[in-house]
Amino acid sequence: MSYRIPQVQRAAFLTCAGGDLTIKSDHPVIQPSELLPGQCLVKLSHSGVCHSDLSIRHDHYAIQCKSNLVGGHEGIGTVVAIGNGTTKTSVKVGDRVGITFMGESCLECEMCMKGHEAQCHNLKSCGYQIDGTFQEYAIAYVSHVVPIPDSLDSAAAAGLLCAGFTVYMALRDSETHVGDWVVISGAGGGLGHLAVQYAVAMGLRVIAVDTGEDKKTFCLKLGAEKWIDFKESKDVAQDIIDIADGLGAHAAIVAAASSSAYETAASYLRRKGYLMVVGLPPHSLLSVPILLVAVKCLTIRGVFIGNRQDIREAVALAAAGKVSCFHTIRGLSELETVYDEMEHGKVVGRVVLDISK
Repeated sequence: MSYRIPQVQRAAFLTCAGGDLTIKSDHPVIQPSELLPGQCLVKLSHSGVCHSDLSIRHDHYAIQCKSNLVGGHEGIGTVVAIGNGTTKTSVKVGDRVGITFMGESCLECEMCMKGHEAQCHNLKSCGYQIDGTFQEYAIAYVSHVVPIPDSLDSAAAAGLLCAGFTVYMALRDSETHVGDWVVISGAGGGLGHLAVQYAVAMGLRVIAVDTGEDKKTFCLKLGAEKWIDFKESKDVAQDIIDIADGLGAHAAIVAAASSSAYETAASYLRRKGYLMVVGLPPHSLLSVPILLVAVKCLTIRGVFIGNRQDIREAVALAAAGKVSCFHTIRGLSELETVYDEMEHGKVVGRVVLDISK
């Protein structure tokens, strides 16, 4: 099987972190003969838009990224070429695969050898250090692309490739067991609505925290057992304690980019509870009473992205019908508008770009 590869393509890129967003139709396409061993070329059909893309857009991370950066790290597409000399891979031309934030890790350093590829000392992040998925053709590494099962729609699968497996990892690492109470802050958002579904699939009892009747209906439909509107509640922490057997929740998954959500969590967690740091409010510090952490023996654990096995497990649950990414489809040409809507909290679920539009 062979594909005709054009010389140029449409791509959305930043001149630099915090710079202007530009969409051009004459961005070069790396040709098959230029691929290195281990690389493949993927013709993208869809890409999710993650809140971290917006943070990179505004340079919230203050970490140097490449100039003229093509953003995006939730891409779905077809492998159209594989670099000469590539060995020991099951990836074939014609396969449908996903591209994640973990663009390339060395697989040889201490972190990689321990199964923590996302913490690789030589990690190259897709859509940050290397060009990402807001383009028609992207370079990826065969060792890091994710096989997409036939039962998953491409647009629906895109949102799983960062948001999905990040919250899956958070839940898995929260040391919760079937029947435990878990609080999900920002439950109606892009990360949160997936966390609700993964938690339910794991047999956890979900307390959804967010605001608005639409999100309440949404979260309860997804399987949340209880709902708390943080704008209407007089005491969110006490409400959670009352629901969770008078003892508090076993774990808190803070999917909201809100420092106040973190400040509240320590108060409603029960003894030996876990506070999972997922949402990333820019320029914020974690403010938690040290005495409370010590007395309750709380664990505070950061969650960035998982490893290659995590994403396969997260995708498998979706392929089995246990999790579905609620999304709206927009065109690549609408990316600037999408960023504006995300910044003003107007997005429910995830936005997925149709790269052809």
